[in-house]
Amino acid sequence: MDSKIPQGEMDKKWEDYKGHVKLVNPSNKRKLEVIVVGTGLAGASAAASLGELGYKVKAFCFQDSARRAHSIAAQGGINAAKNYQNDGDSVFRLFYDTVKGGDYRAREANVHRLAEVSTSIIDQCVAQGVPFAREYGGLLSNRSFGGTQVQRTFYAAGQTGQQLLLGAYSALERQVALGNVTMHRRHEMLDVVLVDGVARGIIARNLETGELERHGAHAVCLCTGGYGNVFYLSTNAMGSNVTAAWKAHKKGAYFGNPCFTQIHPTCIPVSGDHQSKLTLMSESLRNDGRIWVPKQKNDPRKAVDIPEEERDYYLERRYPAFGNLVPRDVASRAAKERCDAGYGVGTTKMAVYLDFADAIKRYGKIEANKRNLSLSEAEIIALGKEVVEEKYGNLFAMYEKITGENPYEMPMRIYPAVHYTMGGLWVDYELQTTIPGLYALGEANFSDHGANRLGASALMQGLADGYFVIPYTIGNYLADEIRNGAVDPNQPAFIEAESKVKERIEKLMSIKGTKTVESFHKRLGKIMWDKCGMARNEQGLKEAIEEIRALKKEFWSDVRIPGDINEMNPELDKAGRVADFIELGELMCLDALDRRESCGGHFREESQTEDGEAKRDDENYNYVAAWELKGESEWQLHKEILNFEIVKPTQRSYK
Repeated sequence: MDSKIPQGEMDKKWEDYKGHVKLVNPSNKRKLEVIVVGTGLAGASAAASLGELGYKVKAFCFQDSARRAHSIAAQGGINAAKNYQNDGDSVFRLFYDTVKGGDYRAREANVHRLAEVSTSIIDQCVAQGVPFAREYGGLLSNRSFGGTQVQRTFYAAGQTGQQLLLGAYSALERQVALGNVTMHRRHEMLDVVLVDGVARGIIARNLETGELERHGAHAVCLCTGGYGNVFYLSTNAMGSNVTAAWKAHKKGAYFGNPCFTQIHPTCIPVSGDHQSKLTLMSESLRNDGRIWVPKQKNDPRKAVDIPEEERDYYLERRYPAFGNLVPRDVASRAAKERCDAGYGVGTTKMAVYLDFADAIKRYGKIEANKRNLSLSEAEIIALGKEVVEEKYGNLFAMYEKITGENPYEMPMRIYPAVHYTMGGLWVDYELQTTIPGLYALGEANFSDHGANRLGASALMQGLADGYFVIPYTIGNYLADEIRNGAVDPNQPAFIEAESKVKERIEKLMSIKGTKTVESFHKRLGKIMWDKCGMARNEQGLKEAIEEIRALKKEFWSDVRIPGDINEMNPELDKAGRVADFIELGELMCLDALDRRESCGGHFREESQTEDGEAKRDDENYNYVAAWELKGESEWQLHKEILNFEIVKPTQRSYK
């Protein structure tokens, strides 16, 4: 597999690539069309940047506004190697932390480029007016996230994703107003069209009318996010899906590392069968919150009634060097281990405490000293609450609204939940899939995070791909496309693709079974969580594959979809997405079964150290697993061997 990694020293690769890449002259750019599917951070920044360069861009989102993309839900921050804190950060340190955090299953060249452009992202966003938090003197503020020992995370309270998306959205809307970008809202891509093996456009469905549309272009960029909703319950928006990426996979794009999914340690626990999604509490809370469980099993006391000496601050005990700021995969498994051992809290006993009592006292004392005040303990606590509210207030308010408990007075209860997917469409250094002319950006590709994503790196990758990578790499491809002229959406390949999409929709509607789409999604999610979730083993994965195949057969014979095709029909939309999730679930379990090692978010119970940590097998599994679909439930594995020039793989330790 040709990953197209440039030759030369690691810190010179990207600069050298940009210096030698093919360019498209301004007048030719106006003759070239690019389709961007998805308008989250990756899609909005890509569409805005390509429009600014002069390309004719068609942007698609299934929401009623680009502002509703799931990127808006990101809370804690965005990483960048600015070293504003003068605490030892650097481009190399960010590169190193990301490769190590991904358990040495990421491509070094892509990660180093990400670290390089991270600093430019902050400048870009500040110029757009993104209201990052600032210190008293006006300098941009930073905080820590898991897996690092420096403060490199820029943030806007607990709504960083929203503010960054508004910045990208503003840039996008400017290009819409100038006529460089055409927005297609409430449209869903249902197939990618290939002409002679090259991506030439998409088939999209107007979700308001049900009408199918053909759209041609010289290149297609998929910026459609991750596939965490394959588990049914996740922190993703309920509309988040894998359909666009999966259609590309079925047309020949390889799918990379599908089993690498991230379980976030800081989520509000499941409260019952009525739930359709889970709520994330930002990892930034681990800066000041301390995580613990009672030392006594099934302790019936309230958290505030348990004395300090009877609390087990298990992350601080097991990982003294990083404490509560260990990476997400490590923190999640540690929480599961404590709960499985009988130390969980809450009514379900599947939760641990995230406690801010110490932070409130500490901040109160610091503030009192700053103001030269002599205060009682109660007054110090009240002052500390004000400081904590300023830093995390909207997160605390959200927690109280959902749970009915005041986190200033009582520790939060948290438990791991599905959050992010490191797997995605396989792409080369240029972000191009195995289909020429088809690109994947942001969470839709596999490229930067290996087996585990460090916190605050998703926003970084999405904006890096959109603002600073794809404008160069897609030009290298489009430079040769000017000779091909305009793309005709009425040619046979488009007509055939539309016909097949229509045929599938009609087949779904004709089943007229007895079970709802939602019921199938829930059953798939339970299979995936139980047997391909935080821990996997050979027997469970084999069982899951058979259960998913049986579920697929039942779905296509007994699903019931009300309504009609030629109208707004959310159940039909959902049915197509769940059908794709079922097929993806099978591949995820197959990939997890094939990878007989533990690494990052992929924890095989057969492969662990004596103290329960993930045990990699670099000799046999030092590769990206890129799967090619060959037929019904049939895939061929291709391996991209990972070569580490700079960061030599070692057993990860955060102790």
